[in-house]
Amino acid sequence: MACFGDKYSTLFVSVAALVAVLVFVSGVEGDYVYLEWNVSASLDRSPVSKDQPVITINGMFPGPLINCTTNDVIGVNVFNNLDEPLLITWNGIQQRLNSWQDGVSGTNCPIQPATNWTYEFQTKDQIGTFSYFPSINFLKAGGGFGPIRVNNRNVIKVPFPKPETEFDLLIGDWSTHSYKAVRESLSSKYGSLSTNFTCLLMNGKAPYSFPPTHDEYASFNVTRGKTYLFRISNVGTALSFNFRIDKHQLVLVETEGSYTNQITLDSLDIHVGQSYSVLLTTDNSISSYYIAATPTQTNIRVAGVGVLRYADSTTLPTGPLPIGPDPSDPEFSLNQARSIRWNLTAGAARPNPQGMFNVSNVTTSQTFLLHNTRTQLFHNTHYTINNVSYYTPRTPLKLSDYLNNGSGVFYPDLYPTNFTQRVAVNGTFVASGTHKEWLEIVFFNDLEAMDTWHLDGFGLFVVGYGHGLWTPMSRLTYNVYDPVVRSSVQVYPTGWTAVYVYLDNPGMWNLRSERLESWFLGQEMYVRVTDYDPDPARERAPPQNLLYCGIYHSPPPPQPPGPACDTVVSGASAAITR
Repeated sequence: MACFGDKYSTLFVSVAALVAVLVFVSGVEGDYVYLEWNVSASLDRSPVSKDQPVITINGMFPGPLINCTTNDVIGVNVFNNLDEPLLITWNGIQQRLNSWQDGVSGTNCPIQPATNWTYEFQTKDQIGTFSYFPSINFLKAGGGFGPIRVNNRNVIKVPFPKPETEFDLLIGDWSTHSYKAVRESLSSKYGSLSTNFTCLLMNGKAPYSFPPTHDEYASFNVTRGKTYLFRISNVGTALSFNFRIDKHQLVLVETEGSYTNQITLDSLDIHVGQSYSVLLTTDNSISSYYIAATPTQTNIRVAGVGVLRYADSTTLPTGPLPIGPDPSDPEFSLNQARSIRWNLTAGAARPNPQGMFNVSNVTTSQTFLLHNTRTQLFHNTHYTINNVSYYTPRTPLKLSDYLNNGSGVFYPDLYPTNFTQRVAVNGTFVASGTHKEWLEIVFFNDLEAMDTWHLDGFGLFVVGYGHGLWTPMSRLTYNVYDPVVRSSVQVYPTGWTAVYVYLDNPGMWNLRSERLESWFLGQEMYVRVTDYDPDPARERAPPQNLLYCGIYHSPPPPQPPGPACDTVVSGASAAITR
């Protein structure tokens, strides 16, 4: 337990008890999982460079596993011991009817240094592999990330045999430079993260035999003849990688909450922000084998290396790494992406079975055509969406929207969602989404680097990929039969990716590049999905521990009641529909 005083523990027990009662009353099957995190910058945890600050949680790098079951309510009491504000986002957790807990600048006031704040959210109707990480101030480049497992309830059948055990494997690019130094460089002059990478880390550890005397590396002990589940997440800042295990094949079974058609692979491309689950059967001779991750769709040559060690093995792997696909070949990666399909017969948390909720007959009511570009604004490099580089206001959009319909902080639909405006600007980009309607988004990558887009709050039905120019005729190439549903989707250099989204989750939702340099320098926007229908499926009221910041320094005074005939209906409705 943290040493911040008993009053915090007492307060949280009361909150936990209240949430437990609400869960019981609502009939939702789930437990309450309480976690207490101390987030700090450690100078003795760097895997590759002496005295490099690494962001730890409870002294751990990566941070602790959130191991929960679908419909559980998670309480994470975050104590910020950093010297700057902090927010943590839960990558892929949809926060049903509750964008107040999303942990990004548009929804939450940051947790100030030497203070704490408790996130409370439900892993409702989700099963799968996800991750969390700091969402502001470029902090993710310093660590603070960790794994999330959302397990099935017993009544939901898993479409593969129970594995012997499960392993979490977080892989991402890493630099010897301090995240503060890189942040300062990107903020003040043209710079690129691509010049700073030293290696790929596996579970926070440097590659096996890097340098040759290094004895801290990711290692997994297995028994011959068993099947294991590896939950793999790309927690890096920029680099896609190809993952493989020497002399073993992988069976893909899940990605970011969706069971996939099971396909057998020699290797798997995983892009920034993405997560996969694969089955590995230890059917080779008793020995030790390389686990390798190397960058793809780039000319950067670094590696992450771990060891798969059979019981009774007396040797460690030697020689070259297992050969993967040509990292400069986009066709291999693109064809593999197209082969990843939704399992239409598998049971799942929602819908059940998955195939009952497909896009073969949907009609989209909106289309966003979103281009990412790089430009110069105010003599600095910025990334843009349709030539708009996101300006982060001091007041979270969600707070402003709830208290004053956004007035003075943002204006919805001020910028175009269907074309790139002629002049680049720095602005707060908020687009309206039509509640309970289908949205088509076409992401364009106008750059030479891989990109990944992520939308909080929803699943993305990935209906198409392509090179070059997208036109309305490109819809004829869409896969609307069994497109995989995920939260983070890659867009290949000078290419496009198309997704469908069902906007059934009211709230203020972040749409961003997962490539950290692009996100930090402006490639993000928000989709405001508002439910004006009196139907009860509306977003929840703000939490009791709501933080105020920006133009709202303290809770505003209560609004005077309206006319007697409106007090109950209109007043109650306004409190929960804004």
